[in-house]
Amino acid sequence: MMARQAYIITGPTASGKSDVAHELAKKINGTIINCDSVQIYRGIENISASPFAERDLTDDIDGIPYRLFSFLDLSEQISVADYIKLAKREYDAAIASGRIPIFVGGTGFYINGIVNGIAEIPNVSPENRSRARELVARDLDAARAMVPDCSATDPQRVSRALEVLLETGKSIVWWQGQPRAGAIVPTPFKVLINPPLDVLHKRIASRIPKMISGGAMDEARYVIENNFDVRRAIGAAQICALLRGEKNDQDAINDWIIKTNQYAKRQRTWFKTQFNADLIIDHIPNVDDLDLILKS
Repeated sequence: MMARQAYIITGPTASGKSDVAHELAKKINGTIINCDSVQIYRGIENISASPFAERDLTDDIDGIPYRLFSFLDLSEQISVADYIKLAKREYDAAIASGRIPIFVGGTGFYINGIVNGIAEIPNVSPENRSRARELVARDLDAARAMVPDCSATDPQRVSRALEVLLETGKSIVWWQGQPRAGAIVPTPFKVLINPPLDVLHKRIASRIPKMISGGAMDEARYVIENNFDVRRAIGAAQICALLRGEKNDQDAINDWIIKTNQYAKRQRTWFKTQFNADLIIDHIPNVDDLDLILKS
Protein backbone atom coordinates (compact mmCIF):
# COMPACT_ATOMS: atom_id res chain seq x y z
CA MET A 1 0.00 0.00 0.00
CA MET A 2 1.32 3.43 -0.96
CA ALA A 3 -0.26 6.53 0.56
CA ARG A 4 0.23 9.85 -1.17
CA GLN A 5 0.96 13.08 0.67
CA ALA A 6 -2.59 14.30 -0.04
CA TYR A 7 -5.66 13.41 -2.11
CA ILE A 8 -8.55 15.08 -3.88
CA ILE A 9 -11.59 12.80 -4.14
CA THR A 10 -14.15 14.47 -6.35
CA GLY A 11 -17.03 13.77 -8.68
CA PRO A 12 -20.61 14.82 -9.39
CA THR A 13 -23.29 14.75 -6.75
CA ALA A 14 -24.48 11.27 -5.65
CA SER A 15 -21.37 9.58 -7.12
CA GLY A 16 -20.28 7.99 -3.83
CA LYS A 17 -17.16 10.13 -3.32
CA SER A 18 -17.87 10.84 0.35
CA ASP A 19 -18.09 7.16 1.24
CA VAL A 20 -14.89 6.18 -0.53
CA ALA A 21 -13.06 9.16 0.98
CA HIS A 22 -14.12 8.10 4.48
CA GLU A 23 -12.95 4.53 3.90
CA LEU A 24 -9.67 5.84 2.48
CA ALA A 25 -9.21 8.04 5.55
CA LYS A 26 -9.62 5.01 7.81
CA LYS A 27 -6.94 3.15 5.86
CA ILE A 28 -4.32 5.90 5.76
CA ASN A 29 -4.92 7.96 8.91
CA GLY A 30 -6.55 10.72 6.91
CA THR A 31 -8.28 14.00 7.63
CA ILE A 32 -11.32 14.86 5.49
CA ILE A 33 -11.35 18.49 4.27
CA ASN A 34 -14.55 19.70 2.65
CA CYS A 35 -14.46 21.26 -0.82
CA ASP A 36 -18.22 21.53 -1.36
CA SER A 37 -19.51 25.12 -1.38
CA VAL A 38 -22.90 24.17 0.09
CA GLN A 39 -21.78 21.76 2.81
CA ILE A 40 -19.85 24.61 4.42
CA TYR A 41 -23.20 25.97 5.66
CA ARG A 42 -24.71 25.07 9.00
CA GLY A 43 -28.39 24.13 9.27
CA ILE A 44 -28.94 22.45 5.87
CA GLU A 45 -26.99 19.22 6.34
CA ASN A 46 -29.77 17.03 4.94
CA ILE A 47 -30.54 19.34 2.03
CA SER A 48 -26.85 19.51 1.10
CA ALA A 49 -26.32 15.73 1.50
CA SER A 50 -23.59 16.47 4.04
CA PRO A 51 -21.82 13.64 5.86
CA PHE A 52 -23.34 15.26 8.97
CA ALA A 53 -26.92 14.73 7.83
CA GLU A 54 -28.76 13.13 10.77
CA ARG A 55 -25.61 13.43 12.90
CA ASP A 56 -24.55 15.78 15.66
CA LEU A 57 -22.12 18.42 14.44
CA THR A 58 -18.79 17.29 15.83
CA ASP A 59 -15.14 17.44 14.78
CA ASP A 60 -15.03 13.84 13.60
CA ILE A 61 -17.00 10.88 12.29
CA ASP A 62 -15.94 7.46 13.54
CA GLY A 63 -12.68 8.96 14.78
CA ILE A 64 -11.85 10.54 11.39
CA PRO A 65 -11.35 14.34 11.61
CA TYR A 66 -13.76 16.30 9.40
CA ARG A 67 -12.89 19.91 8.63
CA LEU A 68 -14.69 22.88 6.99
CA PHE A 69 -18.15 21.36 7.25
CA SER A 70 -21.12 23.34 8.65
CA PHE A 71 -18.95 26.20 9.89
CA LEU A 72 -20.77 29.14 8.27
CA ASP A 73 -24.17 30.60 9.07
CA LEU A 74 -26.54 30.77 6.11
CA SER A 75 -26.49 34.56 6.33
CA GLU A 76 -22.74 34.64 5.62
CA GLN A 77 -20.81 34.51 2.37
CA ILE A 78 -17.29 33.31 1.64
CA SER A 79 -15.05 34.01 -1.34
CA VAL A 80 -12.94 31.39 -3.07
CA ALA A 81 -9.86 33.20 -1.73
CA ASP A 82 -11.18 32.88 1.83
CA TYR A 83 -11.94 29.21 1.27
CA ILE A 84 -8.45 28.51 -0.09
CA LYS A 85 -6.85 30.16 2.96
CA LEU A 86 -8.96 28.00 5.27
CA ALA A 87 -8.29 24.86 3.23
CA LYS A 88 -4.53 25.52 3.27
CA ARG A 89 -4.65 26.02 7.03
CA GLU A 90 -6.45 22.68 7.52
CA TYR A 91 -4.04 21.00 5.10
CA ASP A 92 -1.05 22.27 7.09
CA ALA A 93 -2.67 21.25 10.38
CA ALA A 94 -3.31 17.72 9.11
CA ILE A 95 0.29 17.36 7.90
CA ALA A 96 1.62 18.71 11.22
CA SER A 97 -0.43 16.15 13.15
CA GLY A 98 0.86 13.26 11.05
CA ARG A 99 -2.36 12.78 9.11
CA ILE A 100 -2.94 12.72 5.34
CA PRO A 101 -5.27 15.46 4.00
CA ILE A 102 -8.13 14.23 1.79
CA PHE A 103 -10.09 16.98 0.02
CA VAL A 104 -13.64 15.82 -0.73
CA GLY A 105 -16.34 17.63 -2.70
CA GLY A 106 -17.57 18.53 -6.14
CA THR A 107 -17.29 22.33 -6.31
CA GLY A 108 -15.18 23.12 -9.35
CA PHE A 109 -13.95 26.57 -8.37
CA TYR A 110 -12.80 25.28 -4.96
CA ILE A 111 -10.99 22.35 -6.56
CA ASN A 112 -9.44 24.60 -9.19
CA GLY A 113 -8.11 26.84 -6.44
CA ILE A 114 -6.60 23.91 -4.57
CA VAL A 115 -4.86 22.64 -7.71
CA ASN A 116 -3.99 25.86 -9.55
CA GLY A 117 -4.23 28.64 -6.98
CA ILE A 118 -6.25 31.81 -7.47
CA ALA A 119 -5.69 35.36 -8.63
CA GLU A 120 -4.83 37.68 -5.75
CA ILE A 121 -7.83 40.00 -5.89
CA PRO A 122 -7.67 43.04 -3.57
CA ASN A 123 -9.85 43.02 -0.44
CA VAL A 124 -13.33 44.47 -0.89
CA SER A 125 -14.63 47.14 1.46
CA PRO A 126 -17.72 46.38 3.56
CA GLU A 127 -19.51 49.21 1.77
CA ASN A 128 -19.00 47.75 -1.71
CA ARG A 129 -19.78 44.24 -0.49
CA SER A 130 -23.04 45.44 1.02
CA ARG A 131 -23.90 47.44 -2.10
CA ALA A 132 -23.29 44.43 -4.35
CA ARG A 133 -25.50 42.21 -2.20
CA GLU A 134 -28.29 44.79 -2.25
CA LEU A 135 -28.14 45.06 -6.04
CA VAL A 136 -28.24 41.28 -6.45
CA ALA A 137 -31.12 40.93 -3.99
CA ARG A 138 -33.06 43.66 -5.80
CA ASP A 139 -32.64 42.31 -9.33
CA LEU A 140 -30.30 39.41 -10.11
CA ASP A 141 -30.54 39.83 -13.88
CA ALA A 142 -29.77 43.55 -13.71
CA ALA A 143 -26.79 42.83 -11.46
CA ARG A 144 -25.50 40.23 -13.93
CA ALA A 145 -25.80 42.79 -16.73
CA MET A 146 -23.38 45.03 -14.83
CA VAL A 147 -20.66 42.37 -15.16
CA PRO A 148 -21.35 41.03 -18.70
CA ASP A 149 -18.03 39.17 -19.07
CA CYS A 150 -18.77 37.03 -15.98
CA SER A 151 -20.64 33.79 -16.69
CA ALA A 152 -21.83 33.30 -13.09
CA THR A 153 -25.56 32.78 -12.56
CA ASP A 154 -25.98 32.00 -8.85
CA PRO A 155 -26.48 35.00 -6.54
CA GLN A 156 -23.36 34.49 -4.44
CA ARG A 157 -20.99 34.42 -7.41
CA VAL A 158 -22.73 37.33 -9.14
CA SER A 159 -22.44 39.31 -5.92
CA ARG A 160 -18.74 38.48 -5.73
CA ALA A 161 -18.14 39.56 -9.32
CA LEU A 162 -20.04 42.78 -8.79
CA GLU A 163 -18.27 43.71 -5.54
CA VAL A 164 -14.88 43.22 -7.21
CA LEU A 165 -15.92 45.48 -10.08
CA LEU A 166 -17.20 48.13 -7.67
CA GLU A 167 -14.01 47.97 -5.60
CA THR A 168 -11.36 47.83 -8.31
CA GLY A 169 -12.95 49.06 -11.51
CA LYS A 170 -11.85 45.84 -13.21
CA SER A 171 -13.90 42.69 -13.74
CA ILE A 172 -13.31 39.51 -11.79
CA VAL A 173 -12.53 37.81 -15.11
CA TRP A 174 -9.64 40.25 -15.61
CA TRP A 175 -8.31 39.52 -12.14
CA GLN A 176 -8.64 35.78 -12.72
CA GLY A 177 -6.32 36.16 -15.71
CA GLN A 178 -3.53 37.50 -13.49
CA PRO A 179 -0.78 35.32 -11.93
CA ARG A 180 -2.14 32.86 -9.40
CA ALA A 181 -1.10 31.97 -5.86
CA GLY A 182 -2.23 29.69 -3.04
CA ALA A 183 -2.23 26.26 -4.70
CA ILE A 184 -1.55 23.21 -2.55
CA VAL A 185 2.02 22.08 -3.33
CA PRO A 186 2.77 19.37 -4.26
CA THR A 187 -0.55 18.84 -6.04
CA PRO A 188 -2.66 16.23 -4.24
CA PHE A 189 -3.32 12.94 -6.07
CA LYS A 190 -6.54 13.59 -7.98
CA VAL A 191 -9.26 10.90 -8.07
CA LEU A 192 -12.43 11.46 -10.12
CA ILE A 193 -15.48 9.33 -9.29
CA ASN A 194 -17.57 9.69 -12.45
CA PRO A 195 -20.37 7.12 -12.96
CA PRO A 196 -22.63 7.35 -16.04
CA LEU A 197 -25.33 9.99 -15.92
CA ASP A 198 -28.17 7.45 -15.88
CA VAL A 199 -26.65 5.82 -12.79
CA LEU A 200 -26.48 9.19 -11.06
CA HIS A 201 -30.09 9.95 -12.02
CA LYS A 202 -31.28 6.74 -10.34
CA ARG A 203 -29.29 7.47 -7.19
CA ILE A 204 -30.54 11.06 -7.07
CA ALA A 205 -34.15 9.98 -7.51
CA SER A 206 -33.89 7.44 -4.68
CA ARG A 207 -31.90 9.75 -2.40
CA ILE A 208 -34.09 12.84 -2.35
CA PRO A 209 -37.19 11.28 -0.67
CA LYS A 210 -34.85 9.95 2.03
CA MET A 211 -33.39 13.42 2.50
CA ILE A 212 -36.87 14.83 3.00
CA SER A 213 -37.81 12.24 5.61
CA GLY A 214 -34.38 12.62 7.21
CA GLY A 215 -34.76 16.26 8.17
CA ALA A 216 -34.84 18.43 5.06
CA MET A 217 -38.33 19.68 5.97
CA ASP A 218 -37.13 20.98 9.34
CA GLU A 219 -34.15 22.59 7.66
CA ALA A 220 -36.43 24.35 5.16
CA ARG A 221 -38.54 25.66 8.05
CA TYR A 222 -35.33 27.02 9.57
CA VAL A 223 -34.54 28.77 6.26
CA ILE A 224 -38.02 30.32 6.10
CA GLU A 225 -38.09 31.38 9.76
CA ASN A 226 -34.77 33.20 9.39
CA ASN A 227 -35.50 34.61 5.93
CA PHE A 228 -32.37 33.05 4.46
CA ASP A 229 -31.77 32.96 0.71
CA VAL A 230 -33.46 29.79 -0.56
CA ARG A 231 -31.12 29.77 -3.56
CA ARG A 232 -28.19 28.86 -1.34
CA ALA A 233 -28.71 25.15 -2.01
CA ILE A 234 -30.58 23.02 -4.53
CA GLY A 235 -33.52 21.59 -2.63
CA ALA A 236 -34.03 24.51 -0.28
CA ALA A 237 -36.17 26.45 -2.76
CA GLN A 238 -38.26 23.39 -3.62
CA ILE A 239 -39.00 22.37 -0.02
CA CYS A 240 -39.65 25.97 1.04
CA ALA A 241 -42.14 26.24 -1.84
CA LEU A 242 -43.83 23.06 -0.55
CA LEU A 243 -44.07 24.46 2.99
CA ARG A 244 -45.49 27.73 1.70
CA GLY A 245 -48.16 25.85 -0.24
CA GLU A 246 -46.76 26.89 -3.61
CA LYS A 247 -46.04 23.28 -4.68
CA ASN A 248 -47.50 19.92 -3.76
CA ASP A 249 -45.31 17.09 -2.45
CA GLN A 250 -44.69 15.38 -5.78
CA ASP A 251 -44.02 18.58 -7.71
CA ALA A 252 -41.49 19.70 -5.09
CA ILE A 253 -39.70 16.35 -5.20
CA ASN A 254 -39.72 16.22 -8.99
CA ASP A 255 -38.36 19.76 -9.27
CA TRP A 256 -35.61 18.97 -6.77
CA ILE A 257 -34.68 15.85 -8.74
CA ILE A 258 -34.63 17.76 -12.04
CA LYS A 259 -32.47 20.58 -10.66
CA THR A 260 -30.05 18.07 -9.10
CA ASN A 261 -29.81 16.09 -12.34
CA GLN A 262 -29.00 19.31 -14.19
CA TYR A 263 -26.32 20.13 -11.64
CA ALA A 264 -24.77 16.67 -11.98
CA LYS A 265 -24.62 17.15 -15.75
CA ARG A 266 -22.87 20.52 -15.35
CA GLN A 267 -20.40 18.98 -12.94
CA ARG A 268 -19.58 16.18 -15.37
CA THR A 269 -18.96 18.75 -18.10
CA TRP A 270 -16.59 20.67 -15.82
CA PHE A 271 -14.66 17.55 -14.90
CA LYS A 272 -14.36 16.59 -18.56
CA THR A 273 -13.00 19.97 -19.66
CA GLN A 274 -11.32 21.46 -16.59
CA PHE A 275 -10.05 18.64 -14.37
CA ASN A 276 -7.03 16.50 -15.16
CA ALA A 277 -7.55 13.44 -12.95
CA ASP A 278 -4.74 11.07 -12.04
CA LEU A 279 -7.27 8.25 -11.66
CA ILE A 280 -10.82 7.98 -13.01
CA ILE A 281 -13.36 5.54 -11.57
CA ASP A 282 -16.30 5.33 -13.98
CA HIS A 283 -18.79 3.62 -11.66
CA ILE A 284 -20.01 3.79 -8.07
CA PRO A 285 -16.84 2.94 -6.10
CA ASN A 286 -16.42 -0.31 -4.20
CA VAL A 287 -13.77 -2.01 -2.05
CA ASP A 288 -11.69 -2.95 -5.08
CA ASP A 289 -11.55 0.70 -6.09
CA LEU A 290 -10.24 1.64 -2.66
CA ASP A 291 -7.38 -0.78 -3.21
CA LEU A 292 -6.84 0.71 -6.66
CA ILE A 293 -6.55 4.21 -5.19
CA LEU A 294 -4.01 3.00 -2.65
CA LYS A 295 -1.92 1.20 -5.27
CA SER A 296 -1.93 4.05 -7.80
